[in-house]
Amino acid sequence: MDDIAVYDLKGLNCPLPVLKAKKRLSGMTAGTRLWVGATDPPAVSDIPAFVGEAGHRLIESAAVAGGHRFLIERG
Repeated sequence: MDDIAVYDLKGLNCPLPVLKAKKRLSGMTAGTRLWVGATDPPAVSDIPAFVGEAGHRLIESAAVAGGHRFLIERG
């Protein structure tokens, strides 16, 4: 898992975590994975909704100290 990119979006408020994740994923190859970290409470529902609508796959979602993290596989 060391080769999975990490994108720290902590401290950003809605809608920035989703918009920035969308932009980052658009530049990635299908099948690659990205860890996204966020502290914005709406991200808990917004990021999974975006992932599903965009055709990506949410591999993992977990609460962590100070926020939440998501493992997304680019569709």
